[in-house]
Amino acid sequence: MSISTLTIFFLNGLANGMLLFLIAAGLTLIFGVMGVLNFAHGSLYMLGAYLTFWIVGQGQLNFWLGLVFAPVIVALVGGAMEICCLRRLYGQDVSLQLLLTFAFVLLINDAVRLLWGSAPLTTPSPHFFSGTVQIFGQTYPTYNLLIIILGPLVGMGLWLLLKFTRFGKVMRAAAADRIMAGALGINVPRLFTGVFMLGAWLGGVVGVLAAPLRTISPAMGDNVIIESFIVAVIGGLGSLPGSLVGALIIGQLNSFGILIAPRAQVAFPFILMALVLLFRPQGLFGKVRR
Repeated sequence: MSISTLTIFFLNGLANGMLLFLIAAGLTLIFGVMGVLNFAHGSLYMLGAYLTFWIVGQGQLNFWLGLVFAPVIVALVGGAMEICCLRRLYGQDVSLQLLLTFAFVLLINDAVRLLWGSAPLTTPSPHFFSGTVQIFGQTYPTYNLLIIILGPLVGMGLWLLLKFTRFGKVMRAAAADRIMAGALGINVPRLFTGVFMLGAWLGGVVGVLAAPLRTISPAMGDNVIIESFIVAVIGGLGSLPGSLVGALIIGQLNSFGILIAPRAQVAFPFILMALVLLFRPQGLFGKVRR
């Protein structure tokens, strides 16, 4: 196989990995600070894609306006979920949180079907990135390159937020010991709302970015949440660098798996997750919770 073909497969794996990383980053952020496994994160991602279709298509607005407004709407939905429902379950059995977030999956999916129907929808790429470039004699979509660039930039922005801002320091303090953080005067419920909204905002951003790449349908959230959890488990729940490494591994595994064993490609991520759980249950970058 030629170098040009291998390069295209590698770039496809990078683009897919960057989308998975951004989705898993929201999951990791919420779990790392709040200890909540949010099954509804994929539905928030799907909602971001549908809002993009509504803003860009029916609203006849610019794609970049959709990138601004759709994640904000998704973040507000996430904030309402946390304030009205999730907040009442903190300190109780984790199974109740899982059941509640799964109920939100059903509610959001049905709301989307009610508003936009079940038929697959598409959104055009932004005009400036709708063309192709030549890579080793083969054409490659410019928009995919944009995704590859945006992924590390958003990841760097998250790292800077967590490392150098007051909000990030407060988040890390609450993640280490929420009781002590509350005793020091930190408004932990308000902080949790902000963290959940930030995670939902990330899901909305990825939904906007994925809208021109993938068919928009009510099932798109269900498909991506499984891979996102695999990424989070492989990298280590609560670890942002682990999510990046796990997403890059899964992205390349999905891309080159088609070449190696097309019929078994779907099983490769699950096999890798099983191996990680067998030999390093906390994930590649995760820490053992005591």
